[in-house]
This record gives sequence, C-alpha cells and structure tokens, in this order.
Amino acid sequence: MFMNKVFIIAEAGVNHNGSKEIAKQLIDNAVNAGVDCIKFQTFKTESLVNKSAQKAEYQIENTKNHDNQSTMLKKLELSFEDFEELKRYTEDKGLMFLSTPFDLESCNFLNNLGLNVFKIPSGEITNLPYLRKINSFKKDVILSTGMAALDEIQAALDVLKDCNVSLLHCTTEYPCPYDAVNMNAMLTLKAKFNLPVGYSDHTQGIEIPIMAAAMGAEIIEKHFTLDKNMEGPDHKASLEPDELKQMVKAIRNVEKAFGNGKKEPQPAEIKNIAIARKSIIAKCNIKKGEIFTEKNLTTKRPGNGISPMKWDEIVGTVATKDYLEDELICEK
Repeated sequence: MFMNKVFIIAEAGVNHNGSKEIAKQLIDNAVNAGVDCIKFQTFKTESLVNKSAQKAEYQIENTKNHDNQSTMLKKLELSFEDFEELKRYTEDKGLMFLSTPFDLESCNFLNNLGLNVFKIPSGEITNLPYLRKINSFKKDVILSTGMAALDEIQAALDVLKDCNVSLLHCTTEYPCPYDAVNMNAMLTLKAKFNLPVGYSDHTQGIEIPIMAAAMGAEIIEKHFTLDKNMEGPDHKASLEPDELKQMVKAIRNVEKAFGNGKKEPQPAEIKNIAIARKSIIAKCNIKKGEIFTEKNLTTKRPGNGISPMKWDEIVGTVATKDYLEDELICEK
C-alpha cells in the first residue's frame, strides 16, 4: 500500500481545537518532523452523536467544562471548505493529507476530495452502513482495531472485500497504560489475517511506537499537538513537535537496523576483525626445528596471523624458523 518503509502518520485529529490556523501550524510541524502523512478528523457533529451522548472519562478529565459529546465536538468541527484548504496547504508542503470520516456525508466529501486512502477509526469497525460506504470507494483502507475481537475484525474485512486493507493494532484509551498495550496482538493480526499491520498509539511518550516499528509495524500512527497543556480531549495523550521529531528519527534508525537478514560480516565491522580476534603466538622464544606444543604456543591479539581455529594443525609440527616471544606464528 505504501512505500517500502514504516509509514508514519502524524495524527492531528481534533487538536486544532476548531481553528484552521492552528491546523496549519500542525501541518508545518508535521513537515518539520519528517512524517509521511498528517491526518485530521472530518465529521458533522449532528451526524456523529446524538444530543444526549456523554463524554468518555478521558474527555471529561481533559476538558474543563461539563458539556456532553455533542457540545464538545461542535467546538472542534471544521467545515468541508476548511478541509479543502487544508488539503491544498498540506500537499503544497509535500506532505500526504488524510482525514478520518465519522459519518456518511463526510465519507462522500473526502472521496470527492480525491483521497486515495481511507482511515477507519476503531469506533466504526462495527458500523455496517459506514463500512459499506467505504467499501464502495474501492480504495486503500487503514483499519484501526481498538476494542475489537478477532471475529469483529473478520466481519469488517468481509464487508471491505473490495478494498486493500491494512490493520492497525490499537488500545482505545487516552492515554493508554503500558500494561494495556498488548503489542504481541499486532503479531496475532499479522498471522491471522496475513495483511499489512501497524500500530496506532495512545500511550504517553515515544517508546511504544518505536517498539512497534522494531516488531515489524509497517504503519505507525501517533497523536501530536502544539502544546499538551491546551484544552481539548486528546492533547494530553499527544506528542509535542520536538517529541514527534524524535520519534520519527528513532523509527528511521530502527528501519536501518533491520538489515538484509544475512548473517555475515558487515562492512562497518570488517576493519575490526584483526583488532578483536586472536592469532597463534609464540609463548616464549622458539628455535628453528623445535616442535610446537601447548607449552610454547598461546593465543593473543591481533588477529592477522594464523587463526586459533587451526591450533590442532600447528601443535605437533616443527618450527621452520626462529621465533621470539610474542611473535606471530607464520607457518604454512
């Protein structure tokens, strides 16, 4: 689906707090961090939640007022026109633009906007009309699997049969405790469904996304913000710009470290073979004609002489020259 490297998504989400200008600042910082993509969330509040839907615990903790989901989300909503401008702004910066739709109208809008990849959030994995709508576009799909069991994931994949799907392991809690990450489940998804897998992270810090990359994640998604102290539901579980940059750098280093899988001397270490390995050395002065024994031979660095692996071939043979103590044995 993506390039032959870890595809890193900077999840801006609703951390723009309903401001198009803050959204542009997030885009600028995502470019500076070196991510592959920035992702927002597109929704019409009235189509996403009913007026009585209550906020999650983390939303209550991270917002100062006691309004419900509808009131909170309305403040975080950007218009379709805003997203048209943000997509242009993002692509002018050389970055890929994505946005997760949360209702059918937003699905159609983003499809008409020309998105070639659709990100399905964990909360929509059991939404049949929504899944059917996404499937009708026949495009690449990234499916988050937070809160889902294997049979629910399979049911969603059955609906998304016309799409090229990648799966993201995810734990839907903000922030996610380390003991709830269950990263081995990402490997379970890979083995069970034989699809590209990745990880959508809600932990604090950068350690766990790096861990996911080291375990073979092909996609990493991570929330980021301009300032964790801003009011809003997701800021506390997000990275600030410098942290995002550090995460990207670390993941790119992990990529380099995978290598080609062949166990052979690497070019960077060949020069150290003679320094780190040992050779067969004269333990004391040895006269020409003397027999090499375990008493007059030893092994020491450097390793540019006869390898100690040929010890048995040397012991018992006759010296063809005089050797001083500590001199490399050079018999053929």
